Amino acid sequence: MTAAQPGQPAPQPGQPAPETRTPETRKPETRKPETQRLLRLELLIVFAITLGLSAMRSLLSLLESLLEPVPLSEQSVALNAPAAKADLIDLALQLTRVVQLVAWGGLGAYLLVRGGARLREVGLGRRLDGRDVAYGLALAAAIGIPGLGLYVVARMAGANLTVLPSILNDTWWRLPVLLLAAAANAWAEEMLMVGYLMTRLRQLRVGRYAALLISAVLRGAYHLYQGFGGFVGNMAMGLIFGLVWQRTNRLWPLVIAHTVIDVVAFVGYALLHGRVGWLP
Repeated sequence: MTAAQPGQPAPQPGQPAPETRTPETRKPETRKPETQRLLRLELLIVFAITLGLSAMRSLLSLLESLLEPVPLSEQSVALNAPAAKADLIDLALQLTRVVQLVAWGGLGAYLLVRGGARLREVGLGRRLDGRDVAYGLALAAAIGIPGLGLYVVARMAGANLTVLPSILNDTWWRLPVLLLAAAANAWAEEMLMVGYLMTRLRQLRVGRYAALLISAVLRGAYHLYQGFGGFVGNMAMGLIFGLVWQRTNRLWPLVIAHTVIDVVAFVGYALLHGRVGWLP
């Protein structure tokens, strides 16, 4: 016999006990659709203030370039450019951008943890190991070398702008800032585009290949400011990185690979520009 709850009359003989449900068990059929709606809203908000907004700006930048009277290959875009004339103010603004990127990646990680996930479930273990580093370096070589070839072909075909990895002034802080920028770019992009986005899409029951394509297309979209080659190259990178994550559930190798690719591009260009004739 079920005991009556405080404040409720005792059930009469032959009658069923009154139904009692806690807030956690009340109408469970309504909780899942509500959670799904909240996850979609969260995705919309996160990308409206991070890389989704970057994709929209990138598209508009490409449209502006296409409206110019000169072909794309005769236009240029700088990835790391001075933000102020005063040296120390420029440094402060460059570091502000680094902090913003770190915060973007941190936002994705925080929301996953706040939603009940553990970071190791999305591939962020407490410690890096040798396999992560080796895998990251191999990925960097596998992506970086063909990516450079694709950029050259796209530029020769007139489908890409000339990308200048850095036009920062030759100051004492240039190389440290470029290293920080490379690491911050890698952390923000891989955490948001792979760890966060693909986990949320899985929770929304989006198929693995559809999630892979969504992540890759968005990655390519916020590189459209570089031209069509930048879109295709970064979309291919997104497909490979996303597939690696789906199969290994390790995010650190992607962050390492992305960091290495950006360090080679940013620092290598800064050191070789003006010393190697073929560099623009």
